Amino acid sequence: MFYSFVRVLVRIFVFIINGNAHYQYKERLPKGNYILVGPHRTWFDPIYFALAASPKKFSFMAKKELFKNPILKWILDHANAFPVDRDHPGPSAIKKPVRILKKSDLSLILFPSGTRHSEQLKSGAALISQLANVPLVPTVYQGPLSFKRLFSRKKVTIAFGEPIYIDRKHKLDDNYQKEVEQQMQTAFDALDYAVNPDFKYVDISKKNTTDKIE
Repeated sequence: MFYSFVRVLVRIFVFIINGNAHYQYKERLPKGNYILVGPHRTWFDPIYFALAASPKKFSFMAKKELFKNPILKWILDHANAFPVDRDHPGPSAIKKPVRILKKSDLSLILFPSGTRHSEQLKSGAALISQLANVPLVPTVYQGPLSFKRLFSRKKVTIAFGEPIYIDRKHKLDDNYQKEVEQQMQTAFDALDYAVNPDFKYVDISKKNTTDKIE
């Protein structure tokens, strides 16, 4: 109930400040639970991912430090977020999302790179997908990269790729892991090209404010 209520408020809020969101290839979203995976380009791209895939509801990973504030913890708990220690993730970082995917009607939003400033694909997404027996759905965000630039009302696009199914009978060794990672990266590149052939992501944390972002 809380999630649905907040989603309505957030949808109204982003419409007021930007009002130029476009969601492509939504018909590719599978029935049942799945994991939205994508490159993490801005702190608010998971919000757009969740809005784009509505009415499906999602759970989220959030760094454990956010749960230290009791008010924020209450909000995160009711928004289906769960804490993860990014420095020392441990088994719970896998077990918790697998349990959610198998025991509830919640899907998962996950960024394989872990942070907005890393391009390295990690093994967690493939392992969670395999253990929960749900597909990975490649997803990309193109649009303003800072909250301030959202007010420019420049176009925001979320595009979904074809689901990637992980063979449960296949051992998730290094070779198979690299194969899955390559599938994800190829899908991200193809989606970016389909949305805008000239698109090139630039990490604004590494650029001067005078540099061209889009």
